[in-house]
Amino acid sequence: MPERESPDVPCAAAGAQLQAPAREHTPGAAASGVAPGRAPDFFIIGHEKCGTTALYRILRQHPQIFMPELKEPRFFEAPHDRRPAPPHAIRPRTLDDYLALFAGARPDQRAGEASPQYIRSEHAARLIAEVQPAARIIALLREPTSFLRTYHFHCVRELVESERDLRKAIALEGSRREGRNLPRGSRAPRRLLYCEHVRYAEQLRRFEAAFGREQMLVLVYEDFLRDNDATARTVLRFLGVNDTVALDLAGETNVPRQARRGRKAVRLRGLHRLAMTLQTARRQPQQASRLWRTVDALTPGWLRSDAVEDLARRVVFSVPPPPDEQFVRELRARFKPEVLALSDYIGRDMVAEWGYEDIH
Repeated sequence: MPERESPDVPCAAAGAQLQAPAREHTPGAAASGVAPGRAPDFFIIGHEKCGTTALYRILRQHPQIFMPELKEPRFFEAPHDRRPAPPHAIRPRTLDDYLALFAGARPDQRAGEASPQYIRSEHAARLIAEVQPAARIIALLREPTSFLRTYHFHCVRELVESERDLRKAIALEGSRREGRNLPRGSRAPRRLLYCEHVRYAEQLRRFEAAFGREQMLVLVYEDFLRDNDATARTVLRFLGVNDTVALDLAGETNVPRQARRGRKAVRLRGLHRLAMTLQTARRQPQQASRLWRTVDALTPGWLRSDAVEDLARRVVFSVPPPPDEQFVRELRARFKPEVLALSDYIGRDMVAEWGYEDIH
């Protein structure tokens, strides 16, 4: 989609005054020509590991907001065939199925969803705009090296990545872009192109081209960590709902869950794969084979206790080593142009806030 002329105001950043929307924002209003149904009014587009789940949980408490139980529909992540999904599928594949996720929203509610993969998708902004051109877009961004370190741990934990060393994983990007050196059974190789994920300004401009800056809110993850209540109320004002509603943030502390657990580096990949397969059979049996459903059914109850699960985590996972300071500095030098571009884009000195002043 060609870049369009931007208004003379920056996109709304955390704490910024919301500009009046260029288009009338009607809850549930979808573009003409699409299937009838309730389209979302707002989208939390990412990034992963930047607080999107915590924000989703907070917003679901608000009586004027509806978000489906399926946090990440991922429907607009990429163009795909829209044939009916197989019986075991969790995410919608047809527009009718997608819009049905929001059928429970009342007319006086804002409906929204949170698929953090959208921000890095080359197609999501255009595809969302085709269904809901009046959508409001919320992005959360994190200091690049901290983001990639946590995201890489997440990919290893989710069996998306087989290389446990981030330096080596980044060195593989060139060959992986050509389809080589991918993990066995990899279904999402672009997830492993780590350095492409921190092209924040470029990613935001894709959504600006589709929606305009006045319909975008850019949040900084570190602000969310320091004061999740203030950040949440910034979002509520952006969505045009009551920002004085009491919110229970007790379960969404300022410390990420993985940090509280203290163990997130996979030590035994084979055992972890086995545990993940059993977990899928227990929690999402429609996605598991008959064999693993049978194994789960025969597993004694005491093996599912919290004490046993905690012991298993201690065996499978280890406390990650501290980051290699030299490697972090190399990455920060590599990403400084991206931080400069983001600073210019949102009108906020992220070079200073993220500590890049002395990086050359």
